[in-house]
Formats: sequence, structure tokens, C-alpha cells
Amino acid sequence: MQDQPTQIIRKIIHIDMDAFYASVEQRDFPEYRGKPLVVGGLPQGRGGVVATASYEARKFGVRSAMSSKRALQLCPDALFVRPRFAAYKEVSQHIREIFSRYTDLIEPLSLDEAYLDVTNDKLNIGSAIDIAKQIKQAIKDELNLTASAGVSINKFVAKIASDLNKPDGLKFIGPSSIENFMEQLPVEKFFGVGKVTAQKMKQMGLHTGADLKKLTEEEMIRHFGKPGRFYYQIVRGIDNREVQPHRETKSLGAEDTFAYDLTTLPEMEAELEKIAQVVHDRLLKYELKGRTLTLKVKYSDFKQITRNQSFTTAFNDLETICNTAKQLMAAINPDDNTRIRLLGISLSNFGEMVAKQREEKEAGPGDQLALQL
Repeated sequence: MQDQPTQIIRKIIHIDMDAFYASVEQRDFPEYRGKPLVVGGLPQGRGGVVATASYEARKFGVRSAMSSKRALQLCPDALFVRPRFAAYKEVSQHIREIFSRYTDLIEPLSLDEAYLDVTNDKLNIGSAIDIAKQIKQAIKDELNLTASAGVSINKFVAKIASDLNKPDGLKFIGPSSIENFMEQLPVEKFFGVGKVTAQKMKQMGLHTGADLKKLTEEEMIRHFGKPGRFYYQIVRGIDNREVQPHRETKSLGAEDTFAYDLTTLPEMEAELEKIAQVVHDRLLKYELKGRTLTLKVKYSDFKQITRNQSFTTAFNDLETICNTAKQLMAAINPDDNTRIRLLGISLSNFGEMVAKQREEKEAGPGDQLALQL
């Protein structure tokens, strides 16, 4: 009888820098240390948005993607500084050099986080936990910054683990612990589950992974569309996605669902300014430029439309993003009866320009980088 091939258990590390932009600023400027620091738009300007908040500011409820004006209300003593992306990129390159000492299978997600597959590490250390410890220590010694690490057998669990003991944390979730861990995990912590989907799940009485496991795959797809198939797998700890050193991002964007319906064009334009700022900051963070901008509009009756405009030259500047979104919004010609519940802006076509190419297919997790505000 022929022996069955032994399945190799992968060793995946997810590294996430702690309050990256703010930590770099506090490292470089001693006067910011120990104080609530907000990196992003200034609260005096229109559409200013928080890119990163220091842990001192987070104690007051300040969070990324929040308006800078709201951040100032929550933390009146906060210091606001504009991002220095050139400095962050330089630090990020050093961090990636540290990663490369252990493996070539590195999938950067942004300037401040990445997946590493260390199943066969260069130094034959063998233990993913030991490698994570060494990486964290190297970042601390060489850059005077801290990082948190999650270690597991797949990307999804490793990413969740890295967020559990922040800042400067390390969490290992082994194969025997995954099932229990996933069952206790709140639905909003699941990869790909945004604010709106999490709210829908809770309205259905689905609050944890254990609740989600009660649904069949068919029920998942019926309730949540194509992502339902992915949810069905990850709630069981199944994630076969490989660490991809040259992963292609198909689109990047942000959207916001409003507490009240927008009824006037000035209201819509004001919200688009905020969303455009978030998209702009994320494009810089992910070092991307796109050629196609898409405006997403959802009305109070849940009807949804999209409008897009393509350019011959790739861009990521705030002015082009904001003005194009406003022009597309004005072209929709909202009238007195228009009631808008959600607005979104995304950029795509990051690669070579293909004339009249429009992709309608839905991308899987990792292909699209979307942020719900």
C-alpha cells in the first residue's frame, strides 16, 4: 500500500508595526513622546482625517479614519502633524530588509505590515515563534520601534493573532487551538467582515464564530453573496491562501454609511472630501497610483450605482481624487428627492493601462483593499 504524502504544516507570521506613523514621529521628535499625537489632516482644514493615532491618543477614543475635528473633540490636548511618507517609507524598507534575513516569502500589505512564510527559513531556526521574537528584537534594536507578531498555520489566524496583545505583543495560535479560538471570535474580527456586514450578522443573531458555524455553506452564500464561501471556510480555520511576494492589488478604496441620509449636493461633497482624504492616505501607505476612479452611491432604498472615470496617467494626489469624485457626483444630478445612505471612492487599474477594460468580477479577499469608515 502506497503511503499518503505527509501534509506540511505551514509556519506563517504576521508582523504589524505599532501605531507606525505616530511611533516614527515620537521617535524622531522627543517633544511628541508621551503625548497624544495624531498623524493626518489638521482639524482646522476641511475633510481632515486621522491616519494614525498614538496610543496616548487612542485612550481618548481617537481612531484611524476618524475626522480630525472629531479627534480634537475627543482629545482637546492632542497634537496634530501631517504625515511624512518619505520617512515612513525609509523605515519600512529597513524593516523589510530585516524580514529578508529569514525568508524570501514576504508579502507586504502596506508600509507597516506583512506576512512571512518561514516554513523553510533561511537560517534553519525551525521555530516560527523564535523567528518572530528575533524579528521584533531586531526592529527594536535597529529602529527603536515596536512591532506585534501573530504566529499560526495560515494567514487569517496569524493576522488576527497579531492584534491580540498590542502593543509589542506576540501571540501563537497552534493547530490544536484554532477551532476553539475561531468559535469564540466576535464576527467583526473576521477578515473581510466590515462594519455593515457585521451589523447584518448581529441582526441575524450571529455574534461569534460558533454562531457562524451553524450555517451551511449554501446559507452563507445566500445571506452574504460570494464572500459567504470564504466566511464558511475561515470560521473553520481553513485558509489556503499562500504568502505572495508579488501580490497584485486590484482596487483600493474607502466608503462610509451615514447615520442620516444625505439630501443636498453640498452635504455629499463634504462627505466625499473626507473619504477622498482616507483614500489618498491609503494610496500613499500602500505605495500605489491608479488610473481609474470609481464613485459608489447607495440610495436610501438600497439601489446602488457606480460611475467611473479613467486617466492616461496614474495618480494618487488628493486634488485629483477629490475633484473627480465631486464631478462624478454632480453628473449624477441629485435632485430634491435624492436621499443617499452610502458613498464610496476607489481607485483601480494600478498596472498597465488597457483601453476600454472594465472588470466587473468580484475579487476575493486580498485582491481589494476596502475600508469602511
